[in-house]
Amino acid sequence: MEPEVTIKRRKSRQIHVGSVPVGGDAPISVQSMTNTDTCDVDATVAQIRALEGVGADIVRVSVPTMEAAEAFGKIRKQVSLPLVADIHYDYKIALKVADEGADCLRINPGNIGREDRVRAVIESARDHGVPIRIGVNAGSLEKELQRKYGEPTSDALVESALRHAEILDRYDFQDFKVSVKASNVFMTLQAYRKLASQIEQPLHLGVTEAGTFRSGTVKSSVALGGLLMEGIGDTIRVSLAADPVEEIRVGFDILKSLNLRKKGVNIIACPSCSRQNFDVIKTVNELEARLEDINESVDLAVIGCLVNGPGEAREVDVGLTGGTPNNLSYADGQKSHHIKSENLVDELERMVRAKVARQREDEEKGVILRSE
Repeated sequence: MEPEVTIKRRKSRQIHVGSVPVGGDAPISVQSMTNTDTCDVDATVAQIRALEGVGADIVRVSVPTMEAAEAFGKIRKQVSLPLVADIHYDYKIALKVADEGADCLRINPGNIGREDRVRAVIESARDHGVPIRIGVNAGSLEKELQRKYGEPTSDALVESALRHAEILDRYDFQDFKVSVKASNVFMTLQAYRKLASQIEQPLHLGVTEAGTFRSGTVKSSVALGGLLMEGIGDTIRVSLAADPVEEIRVGFDILKSLNLRKKGVNIIACPSCSRQNFDVIKTVNELEARLEDINESVDLAVIGCLVNGPGEAREVDVGLTGGTPNNLSYADGQKSHHIKSENLVDELERMVRAKVARQREDEEKGVILRSE
């Protein structure tokens, strides 16, 4: 099924966070942040690897102390994902993590201190070939802007971002990205819309302090989805008071819903009603859990009855429509075979994994043909 609308993305300058391009025509990347004690190297490495396992493109690590900077260097040697070092106030920490292999420095130039310190951080980033992320947050605006606006507003966020960008411009440093995050959905939308027309650098989207898994997912989906549909945004983080792994999953779900990234199994399921011929909710929940390890793009439709089932099943890679006495499965848009309700999860998992295996074989054949 072809999407009715093609999103035209905002043109932005492309930077690289490690091996991941951000901006330009690069895919919108999905990132998260560790919530372990950075000085606990083993725990932080384990969390980064868990994030990598669910498809994270980039991971941010807080570096509040020089001891954490030392630990960051050890972490950097044990993981392959690009790492953004999150730094506030102490410019020496920024210099240290740049030496330790950080792929990006997340700072606010305005809170680093004197101009000579800001210049030192910029020159270190330039020397190491790493970009800077300007991170503006409604909860930590400069006191001068708080007095000027009285309270956090979208204009205050944008003015703060432009002030920081001007510092980098002054030293002819253009490899940076910007975020202007608020916990309020409307303020977030307005700030990014205003900023998007005033700079060429890529934008990092997010709703800060979004809340719990459920409420944070809703806020982030509304704000990020709205901006992404307008073509605004080059990398995203869904901030949740939950396991960071869930941030990655929700981020990809947002992108998949807009046809901007296809990664993992996209499950299309009816909400179920008295017409269902099997327990739809139990079936899809178990399938979602079993198929979490798959990163290839597969569309799976699970519909409980014959009303909408055939139409949905014919448009996906693997489909199922409820029926009596047995349910009918579809593969690549064609009727496949009947499945008893008690065998649904096992059989649909088998069909999805068979589809993934075929995709991998086709990809390998393509690589061989290209090499020849």
